[in-house]
Amino acid sequence: MIEVKNIEKSFGENKILKGISTVFETGKTNLIIGQSGSGKTVLLKSLLGIHTPEAGQIIFDGRVYSDLEPDEKRDLRTEIGMVFQGSALFDSMTVAENVGFPLKMFTNNNRALIKERVDFVLERVNLTDAHKKLPSEISGGMQKRVAIARAIVNHPKYLFCDEPNSGLDPNTSILIDNLIKEITEEYNITTVINTHDMNSVMEIGDNIVFLKNGLKEWQGNKDEIFYTDNEAVTAFVYSSNLFKKVREAHLKG
Repeated sequence: MIEVKNIEKSFGENKILKGISTVFETGKTNLIIGQSGSGKTVLLKSLLGIHTPEAGQIIFDGRVYSDLEPDEKRDLRTEIGMVFQGSALFDSMTVAENVGFPLKMFTNNNRALIKERVDFVLERVNLTDAHKKLPSEISGGMQKRVAIARAIVNHPKYLFCDEPNSGLDPNTSILIDNLIKEITEEYNITTVINTHDMNSVMEIGDNIVFLKNGLKEWQGNKDEIFYTDNEAVTAFVYSSNLFKKVREAHLKG
């Protein structure tokens, strides 16, 4: 579980996060949504320790990040897996080498143990025949699955995903969403996803945090979002005719 308490973050005179408090739950897919400029990327980077808030606390299962010693922060980072927006695979490394990279960096495992773990996670993301391929030799959806495999190879407690469906077609996006949700539940991970994909909201939104102008405007799950009377939420989520029809059908049902 990750607790966020009254987080504030500014860049110069521009205050981006204005006292946000929320909880990201373990074993659930926690989504951060909002328009561009709402603060969702700054919040995600604050959770990752890339940005340092001026006020408030971020607490990882009872550990207040700002109170940790440098070596304790390093230890915490080894418990974090990250799926970047563009996958961020190393072009010159094979799929297997990309996935095994965190194990070489953060563990003392020998080659046999690394290979065993790499084989396991690649099988888990349904990429059993891609070990020797370079990223340029596989599709965007396969690259994203490699990125997920790399993110979970070191048994993370926390998984962060930045726009995991960016650049993917709708069918592949659904596959990636389902894979992230399955892994989250299977390994009881605290997963936080920064997304603008409304399909993700409707499919895997166990816990949804909606930001507007640096504030938490609304929080709920994928079922509750159908019934909210928060105008900012409905204007954002149901901006397309498709989702308006989905909501109407849901309410009638």
